Amino acid sequence: MGMLQSAYFCIMDMIPFSPPRTDRITVEAVTEVLLSGWITTGPKTKQLEQEISEYLDVPKSICLNSWTNACELMLRAFDVGEGDEVIIPAYTYAATANIVCHVGATPILVDCEPGTFHIGERSIAKKLTARTKVVMPVDIGGFPVNYEAIKNLISEADFHANSEMQEALGRPLFLSDAAHSFGAIYNGDRVGKQADICGYSFHAVKNLTTAEGGALALNMPAPFDNEHLYRQLNIKSLHGQTKDAMAKTQGGSWKYDIIEPGFKCNMTDLQAAIGLVELSRYEESLNKRKTICNNYHNEFKDTSWYLPPTLKDSNRESSYHLFQLRIDGASEEQRDAIIQKMREHGVSTNVHFMPIPMLSYYAGMGYKLQDFPEANAMYQNEVSLPVFFDLSESQQNRVIEVCVKVVDSVL
Repeated sequence: MGMLQSAYFCIMDMIPFSPPRTDRITVEAVTEVLLSGWITTGPKTKQLEQEISEYLDVPKSICLNSWTNACELMLRAFDVGEGDEVIIPAYTYAATANIVCHVGATPILVDCEPGTFHIGERSIAKKLTARTKVVMPVDIGGFPVNYEAIKNLISEADFHANSEMQEALGRPLFLSDAAHSFGAIYNGDRVGKQADICGYSFHAVKNLTTAEGGALALNMPAPFDNEHLYRQLNIKSLHGQTKDAMAKTQGGSWKYDIIEPGFKCNMTDLQAAIGLVELSRYEESLNKRKTICNNYHNEFKDTSWYLPPTLKDSNRESSYHLFQLRIDGASEEQRDAIIQKMREHGVSTNVHFMPIPMLSYYAGMGYKLQDFPEANAMYQNEVSLPVFFDLSESQQNRVIEVCVKVVDSVL
C-alpha cells in the first residue's frame, strides 16, 4: 500500500468524536426551505421556537444564531454592565466568561464542588455581593446542577438594583448555562423552567444541532411578561428594528423603526429546518446516547483506574451529551499521552474543559489556577469519549478496547 493510500485508510478508519446526525431526512428538510423562497428568519424558525417551548413546557422560547449571542442579549436586556458581577464556574467553556466581559461586567469564578464538574453552592454563597447581578451555573456534560439549592441562595441574596427590570426582579437573575443539557431531567421535568432563563447551544457537536445556533427558554416570574421579553430580544437581535422580515411582508406594512443600536444574531429558516428534524426524533437520539454511555460505564467499572461520571441520581438525569471519563491517578501529562495514543489507534477524544484561569486572557486578568484546586483536579485527568447517534456497537467496543489498552500502558 502506498503512502497516500495508507494515509487515506487511516483517515477513513478514524472514529470521530461527535459528528452531527444528518441524513436524507435532513437534506430533504433543508432542500424544502431552499426551494420555498424563504431562507432567513421565517416560518420554520417560528415553528421551532413554538415546538421547543412545548417540549420544555416553558412560556416562550427564542431561537438565535448561537448560545453565546442569545445569553449575551439576555445580559444586556437585564442591564448588566460595568461595575456589575456575574458568578460563573471556573470549570466551563470560555463563552460563559466571554459574554460577561462583552457587557463590561466582571466574571466572578467559583470552584467545583469536590469530585464533581459542577459549581459549588456553598462557594456561590461566599461570592454573592450587592454587585451580583447574575448567577450563571453550567450543566457540564448535560448533567443538571442543583437548581433548587442555587435558586434558594439567589432568593436570599443582598441585591442592589440599577434598572427598572432589576428592581422588578429584586434579586440576581438566575441564567442557566444549559448549553449541554437540552432534554436533561430535573425533578421529573425537562431542564428549562428551573431557572429564570435557560440558554441552549445547537452547535454542530451538540445533541440537537442547527449547525450553529442556540435558544433561550424564557421563564421569568411575575410581574414579567415572557411574551414581551421575547419581543424585546427579537428587536435586540435585529439591529433594534421594530419589525422582522416576516412582519414587514404582511399586508404591505414595510415601515419600521430602529429604537436602539441592536445586534445581528437571528436564526435562519435553513438552520431551523435542521432543528425541527432533530427535535422530531430527539427522544430516539437521547436513548441512543444513553445506551452508549451506559455501555461505556459497564465495560469500565471493573478497572482499577475508572472514575465514573455522574449521569443519573435520585432527581436528575443527564442529556448524555458527554461521557467524561476520569482516570484515577493520572497526571495531566499522562492524560495528554492517553489522548495522543488513542488517536494513533484511530479513536478521537476531547477534553471538557480547560478551566478559565488556564486561558491566557483570563490569566492576564489576574485569575490563578491555584485558587481553584477542585476545577484543576477534575480537568487534569478527564477524557471525553466519542458519543453520537451513528456510533455503532462495534465502534463502541473498539473505543473501549483501545481506551483500556492505552490507559493501562500509560499508567
